[in-house]
Amino acid sequence: MDQPILIFDGHNDALMNYAPVGEDSIGDFLSGRVDRQLNLPKAHQGHLAGGLFAVFIEDDASMNMISNFDPSQEYVLPAMEFNTAQRMTMAMVANLYRIEAASNGQVKVVRDSHELEACIQQGVFATVLHFEGAEQIDTDFHALDVYYRAGLRSLGIVWSRPTPFGYGVPFKFQHSPDTGPGLTDAGIALVKACNQMGIMVDVSHLNEKGFWDVVKHSDAPVVASHSNAWAVTPLTRNLTDKQLDAIKESGGIVGVNFVTILAREDARDDADTPLETLVRHVDYLVGRVGIDHVGFGSDFGVASVPKDLRDVSHYPNLIAALRRAGYDEAALRKLGTENWLRVLRQTWKA
Repeated sequence: MDQPILIFDGHNDALMNYAPVGEDSIGDFLSGRVDRQLNLPKAHQGHLAGGLFAVFIEDDASMNMISNFDPSQEYVLPAMEFNTAQRMTMAMVANLYRIEAASNGQVKVVRDSHELEACIQQGVFATVLHFEGAEQIDTDFHALDVYYRAGLRSLGIVWSRPTPFGYGVPFKFQHSPDTGPGLTDAGIALVKACNQMGIMVDVSHLNEKGFWDVVKHSDAPVVASHSNAWAVTPLTRNLTDKQLDAIKESGGIVGVNFVTILAREDARDDADTPLETLVRHVDYLVGRVGIDHVGFGSDFGVASVPKDLRDVSHYPNLIAALRRAGYDEAALRKLGTENWLRVLRQTWKA
């Protein structure tokens, strides 16, 4: 009988669900009383060992796009106001630590690779604090120092809107990610500061010129925590072959995103999307960059995903589909946890 494949997931938005930001209580994550895509009981059912927990600051424009995405439209989103981003970030970071405190040792916020590996070995759910967009960070990096000491270990320079550091890709179908200027001087300085501190830099949502600036100025593996192959789904959010080659060359990783608009060839929001659609992205990425540079970055939280993978408890369905496609146990372990562990170990330098 095949052993369960443990999963480390490179991206989720579950922190959006909890009060005061969302509607749920902290206890709902631990008990599973509320039917969400990610909670602790479902994580155990799906053999999810942990993941990057994103702080994503929503606004009316972003929620309207997510709820009503139309591939025929282009969505250009406005910048987020700094004070709003700071306030919302504090609430979500506090929620992650409140979950840890209420879990009686079942959940841990990890700060280095030793803690992460120990949690996976001991069956403790490992969470990594990640910011999806640097709207809450000032250009003097005072906030970055504070957030690092509060556990920040992964940072996306942008979500798909501008920050003082760079420019996000507008959501546009049948268009390359080459949509605007590169990183600002402050953005280049941010990349270097993250390298020095041991914070992973995430290029998902970043436009192409910004991507190449990260490649040029970073001395860490290049990571796209939750992106797919542009050659399969030509949406600005996905990665071109040249970008994929650069990620491989750096020793980085691509986390396959489960959201149907990023996975389907037609970029449609359709829950009836078969799991083979995701397998096709895995196949393409593995064929392009190799099995050592691909993992999972689900985007679970409020995402529209295939119904056969509708929450983390259904991760075994995807693993079964990959087995049917010819992936052996060694390859599945790399996709599940080993590749992420390697990249985080190299990036965090501990």
